[in-house]
Amino acid sequence: MAKIKFQPKNREAFDQNPVQFKVLPGVRDKLKTVPDWQERLRKYVDELISEQND
Repeated sequence: MAKIKFQPKNREAFDQNPVQFKVLPGVRDKLKTVPDWQERLRKYVDELISEQND
């Protein structure tokens, strides 16, 4: 059985297929220095989608 690498903070598991996009050189390293960057980015994406649907 596969070992679970990531545990979501909510009740719903994350999609197995990640969203990927290209960034300018250096952005990836800078992003990793931001506290809780993954969760913050997920929230921003949810807001972006919500704005589009309004």
